[in-house]
Amino acid sequence: MKQFDLTGRTAIVTGAGRGLGKAIAIGLADAGANVALVTARTSAEETKQLVEQRGRRAHIIQCDISERNRLPALVEEVKQQFGRIDILVNNAGIIRRAPVAEHAYEDWQDVLDINVNAVFVLCQLAGKEMLAHGSGKIINIASMLSFQGGITVPGYTASKHAVAGLTKALANEWATHGIQVNAIAPGYMNTDNTAALQANEQRNRQILERIPAGRWGEPEDLAGPAVFLASSASDYMNGHVLCVDGGWMVR
Repeated sequence: MKQFDLTGRTAIVTGAGRGLGKAIAIGLADAGANVALVTARTSAEETKQLVEQRGRRAHIIQCDISERNRLPALVEEVKQQFGRIDILVNNAGIIRRAPVAEHAYEDWQDVLDINVNAVFVLCQLAGKEMLAHGSGKIINIASMLSFQGGITVPGYTASKHAVAGLTKALANEWATHGIQVNAIAPGYMNTDNTAALQANEQRNRQILERIPAGRWGEPEDLAGPAVFLASSASDYMNGHVLCVDGGWMVR
């Protein structure tokens, strides 16, 4: 199991205060990683405590990643706290729902600022550090809507298609430098982002009927795939979008 050992490595996880980011951060800590927990408004204190209970270091960075001018300082703070950056998990994301004809441009822009622009800048900044020491793992969080169109979420769909494309573009450039760039495409997960869908009886039933596993995913379902993509076990994987969806895509 040494291939999956992350002892001594440092990970940045955005959106680490709750949901998928919290579960991924704890999963990486279970495998041995120290974790920089990036959060905007949600408290990451519980995540920090759970990471530290596993004997790992944790450091909270309060940062709105949509403000791209703040991102260089974020990366510099991680370097100062931990000395290096080995793993970047671009998990933070938002979704705004409205019919396309009524979809506010401000909502479109807000989604792209966090889901795409911040992902690109953080990949670029962390990638430079990884290039300097010849190794690194970048994990972007994609979506089922990296493959499909969705309904009433044009900005989110466009952003998640962009995440999949950016993952492949970075993999092409950085694979020969010892950096693996991959993405996880979660299926329908039990998080705050899907609360509206779960509350809609008809949509909830339609979604469950299509998932062969017969249930919504839980944030903890992403911990194992994240550890795999962050570890040397995935050294020959690059530019892949890994569906963790209970079978949704094959239905």
